[in-house]
Amino acid sequence: MKKSKIIWSIFFVVQIIMLKIVSFFPEVIEKYYSNGFYLSVSKISRTVFGCLPFSIGDVLYLILILFLLFKLYKKRKEVFSWKSWKTDWKSKSLTLLSYISIFYFFFNCLWGLNYHRVPLYAKMGINKEYTLEELQAFTKRMIDKTNEIHSRIVKNDSLQVSNPYDIETMYAMTLSGYSNLGKKYPYFEYQSPSIKKSLVSLPLTYMGFGGYLNPFTNEAQVNYKIPKYNFPTTVCHEMAHQIGYASESEANFIGYLASINNKNDYFQYSGYSYALKYCLSNLEKIEEGKSKEFLPLIHPGILKSFQETKDFWKSYQTPIDTFFHYFYDHFLKINQQKDGLESYSKFVGLMIGYYKNHPL
Repeated sequence: MKKSKIIWSIFFVVQIIMLKIVSFFPEVIEKYYSNGFYLSVSKISRTVFGCLPFSIGDVLYLILILFLLFKLYKKRKEVFSWKSWKTDWKSKSLTLLSYISIFYFFFNCLWGLNYHRVPLYAKMGINKEYTLEELQAFTKRMIDKTNEIHSRIVKNDSLQVSNPYDIETMYAMTLSGYSNLGKKYPYFEYQSPSIKKSLVSLPLTYMGFGGYLNPFTNEAQVNYKIPKYNFPTTVCHEMAHQIGYASESEANFIGYLASINNKNDYFQYSGYSYALKYCLSNLEKIEEGKSKEFLPLIHPGILKSFQETKDFWKSYQTPIDTFFHYFYDHFLKINQQKDGLESYSKFVGLMIGYYKNHPL
């Protein structure tokens, strides 16, 4: 047993070194992993687990957490004893490292290597850099599009959009947007759906997440508690992770495209309002108060939706949220996303660059 712990612990270091090396060869990862091995494995996972009416990934995580808590309780005297660690720190450290090594190996094999694939902006020939003037002009275009769809839905610019579809119906409807998008760009094709309501939506809300992809079962887990008007784009975002796009900015961009390529007005409203909110946020990051000059141009009903989202997340904000955002920020930075949580907003650059060649 001790020999296997040593082997797995050494292998953990080997894995880190190997990942550093392969990160210099994104074309190899793109060809043989993202468009090869991963496509086959992910399709099998979604086919096997997608037919289940509940999230098997959530269940496995819950079982693992309960098992670990049980083990900690059972061996609490050893685990929480300084004397025990002092006399047997090598064995305990090796045990911990071996568990991390096994987890890290399966994480990267089943999904994580997608962090090292060719960036989407390079694949699509997008210049993601933009000026303040370009951002301002693009924000106005997003306002026009969002206002237009808002008027089609509610006929009154002061009314808030209320999505009439239930969650399961929206899951099915997302496939239409991806089907249309896949006709334009085959590498965005989505097959074998596996989209689930997360069984841990309440904890996810306190953690500040709208959903997540389980890398071991390839299920798209969606927080069903989030405001419904924003639900379609959130689902499309998680589906983008399923087809192998690990970057949060890329998943945001693909989720947006899948939403607006859906013929349903509620999906288009979700996509355009989602993009508009990020545009306003990026204006604020460049210059505080810069977004305020655009607010009078936006229908009051749209602003009510934005306020609903703000109030929703604020009502669940606790130190737990801060801790998990700090943890996930560093997790992203370790995995080739140097901007951490800020990478979510980087998809604005992808949109601006995309529309230079594809006018709205």
